[in-house]
Amino acid sequence: MADDAGTGEPTGPPVIALDASALMAPVETNVRLFEELDRVLGAYEPVVPSAVLAELDGIGSGAGEAATAASVGADLATRAETVETDEAYADDALVELARTARVDYVVTADRPLVERVLDAETPVLCLRGPNTLTVTDP
Repeated sequence: MADDAGTGEPTGPPVIALDASALMAPVETNVRLFEELDRVLGAYEPVVPSAVLAELDGIGSGAGEAATAASVGADLATRAETVETDEAYADDALVELARTARVDYVVTADRPLVERVLDAETPVLCLRGPNTLTVTDP
């Protein structure tokens, strides 16, 4: 996180948490996720809760486009650091990261999750248009 020992001073690039829907977006909506993150944020440190990886594994074990998207998402998740939370459900894990200020942004295409993260006073990166990410502030 971008906080220097509680001083409120930034110590590095923003930490962003990736949701399964964001990681699956390259297949489902043809968005170039990491290129868009580079465009919007420049430097950043991506993290993925282990609960999101479990969700991707579950979806990926099926068949069809969702399974393909989840498999691609799991591959993309290797670019991020895996983080642990007390929550087993992916959305709850992301909200926990937001509420405890362990991340600066959450990246998701899940509308109900967007609202929960904004309620936790954390900005959200979400799709606007066919393949563009934008920041929504709380």
